[in-house]
Amino acid sequence: MNDSMRFPFLDLADVNAPYMDEMAEAAARVIRSGRYIGGDEVETLETDLCRLTGARYCVAVSNGLDALRLILRAYVEMGRLQRGDEVIVPGNTYIASVLAISDAGLVAVPVDPCSATSVIDPEAVEKAIGPRTRAVMPVHLYGRVAIGADLQNIVHDHNLLVIEDNAQAIGARNALGITGALGDAAAFSFYPTKNIGALGDAGAVTTSDGQLAATVRAIANYGSDRRYHNIMQGFNCRMDSLQAALLRVKLAHIEEENAYRCRLAEIYDAGIDNPLIHKPPLTDDCVWHQYVVVSPERDRLQKYLTANGVGSDIHYPTPPHLQPCYQGGNSRMLRLPDTLAVTEELAYSVLSLPITRTTTPSDAHTIAEILSNFR
Repeated sequence: MNDSMRFPFLDLADVNAPYMDEMAEAAARVIRSGRYIGGDEVETLETDLCRLTGARYCVAVSNGLDALRLILRAYVEMGRLQRGDEVIVPGNTYIASVLAISDAGLVAVPVDPCSATSVIDPEAVEKAIGPRTRAVMPVHLYGRVAIGADLQNIVHDHNLLVIEDNAQAIGARNALGITGALGDAAAFSFYPTKNIGALGDAGAVTTSDGQLAATVRAIANYGSDRRYHNIMQGFNCRMDSLQAALLRVKLAHIEEENAYRCRLAEIYDAGIDNPLIHKPPLTDDCVWHQYVVVSPERDRLQKYLTANGVGSDIHYPTPPHLQPCYQGGNSRMLRLPDTLAVTEELAYSVLSLPITRTTTPSDAHTIAEILSNFR
């Protein structure tokens, strides 16, 4: 946190303050138990996530990137995907989505999002489908559900796997259901800044496919199906009991946490009035992991906010296809469309405003007024 900011972007101590006593009790319970990897705390968290999403299976893992890696690697082990197969992914996602695809020996096919919502454009998906396309990875970016009827029909018609990157939208839902159970499998991140965040790194995989769940669980535990019996070349991607216990505390409050963010989003939506600032659509399918405005004067706007004591951030300034790690010889890991104009335009114009418990409703009203006065 920047101490000079009247309205900081984020302070995790503020975010966790409402749960401090419960988390202290949970931590003490784990310490006394003597079980620090797996065990009852992890199993109960998995049950809670199944109950939340409606998915039949959950595997708690080490972090969100590993959750994606494990899903894709499991599909390769199962023969559902083969090295060189293509996975369509939004071009404006965080790089973890694409890293997981590359890690499995697959080819990422970034496509543009809808400019209004910033989530993957179904028309762009359909245009990008080729002979090696086997899966789509919709990203529920900023907390908004990315899977609607149009995308669902496309993937059904082309018999594609749907792997949700649900790092930012736990608890979000639309007419089709709740994130984490809209596709064939879903990856969660519990990085501390998320709506439900750990006090360290943690993640999860949800699915209703029993074979996939068993394969993910084995790969995450050194590739073993039982102790000292390794059926695959796996990883160590297990969640520790302490993070599971802390997440159980916060997960019980998910409705109120998401409702708080929605309240701030409503204040911003009603209060920001400036032709230089384009607001995201205020819809019921978003849990507002980030409140992201778009401005052709983004850099000047951010400096103006800083001068007025308002913290902000950029999610994300450089799309994966422009990152150094995907240039030169590594560019073969991507199949690029003719243009990613919307992706690149958003990278130069998005700005995230404060939308956590660090910000009070009164703060949000003041921030909206400051934004409306930008010239």
